[in-house]
Amino acid sequence: MNITISENKRYFKKNNKNFFYFADTCWSAFTNIDLDSWEYYLQYRRRQGFNVLQINILPQWDASETHFNYQPFEKDNDGFYDYFHIKQEYFQHARKMCERAKEFGFELALVVLWCNYVPDTWANKLMKSKTMPFDAIENYIKKVHETFSTFNPFYIISGDTDLENQSSINHYRKASHLLRHLAPDCLQSYHIRGRMVELPEEIIDEIDFYMYQTGHSAKESDKEMCYQMPEYFLTNYPVKPLINSEPCYESIGYAGNMYGRFHQFDIRRAAWQSLLAGASAGITYGAGGVYSWHEYGKHFSPCIGEGFDMPHPWQIALHYPGAWDYSDIKHIFCEYKITDLNPRQDILLNETKEIRIAEYQNRYFIYVPENTTIKLKMDINDIESIIILDLETRRKEIGNKYKKDGICCLEMHTFGHDVLYIVELKNI
Repeated sequence: MNITISENKRYFKKNNKNFFYFADTCWSAFTNIDLDSWEYYLQYRRRQGFNVLQINILPQWDASETHFNYQPFEKDNDGFYDYFHIKQEYFQHARKMCERAKEFGFELALVVLWCNYVPDTWANKLMKSKTMPFDAIENYIKKVHETFSTFNPFYIISGDTDLENQSSINHYRKASHLLRHLAPDCLQSYHIRGRMVELPEEIIDEIDFYMYQTGHSAKESDKEMCYQMPEYFLTNYPVKPLINSEPCYESIGYAGNMYGRFHQFDIRRAAWQSLLAGASAGITYGAGGVYSWHEYGKHFSPCIGEGFDMPHPWQIALHYPGAWDYSDIKHIFCEYKITDLNPRQDILLNETKEIRIAEYQNRYFIYVPENTTIKLKMDINDIESIIILDLETRRKEIGNKYKKDGICCLEMHTFGHDVLYIVELKNI
């Protein structure tokens, strides 16, 4: 059954039921994973509630070294890809992996052309030898359609791209148009470069939903992107489902070879701030060591891509605790039957944008990263009840409200972590 878009264009539907896009990042699956490991991975992620897998169809440029030799194209005498000669066994292997993923109930989000394969993108300027000729796109897209469209995937036309040059835009649009003709029921989007919000008008008109990425920068100014970017999309573009498709990955090194890593709290904050700022059609989780499928003793280059430190092997990274925190997000959305959240920063009186508040039906959902009294511009008598969820321990407590100087206040909680206030309103 195809994934469709709701009538209000804010979220997805599957079999006429609400579908929360809850993805794991496994860019390097087709090149780095054997079928036994794939089986274990699918078993474990299914138990955590993931329902989408984000995979790069072609080799990921910053994948970890692997002893496999899965190659999508023949190579020329200089050792570079000959994009006009496709290796059938590569796509047969990828199809077999997709078949098994679908048997486990996963939807597939497949990147068609990562930016290093497309001319004049930031990554291609570093790796011009990887450029796919414009004339080779059609044959490649036919193979993509033949291999994957039967699974009704999300087709993510670009990977990590900027869209500053017409030559790269032309490459992507040709791939998009061919797939739209061959697989008209498969939803399309673009996975764009971290912290980028500008999209060409012709691409906005052609995609079905928006993906953005807040990425892996540890700069203080970039932490605000989790809520600034969805605010920009909601303000400047036509309404479509919106997803943070690459918040900071758990335990990945800071971008730019900076010392430090993102941990459980960091990724949880990125998710909740994105969702409550309006990117509520879904969320993507990522783990350093899983996306590149790293193994002990194998090489990982910190000089490729954004410059990340060495990851743990996938056997460790797969079990990072933050994946369970993201699983809780899906359970909360299901429990309260949330489809689309309406940001309500207008009623928050605290002088910070870190606290995020959104409304759905008769409830306010308030994310509080650091403990403080919450001050709201509302009638205290409109509140029916308050539940506070500790997002690390999953414990709950009953919240308290009071009025001070005419302001509705929610009392500080007793937990030691970031929390979600769920404020139920009276039916007035």
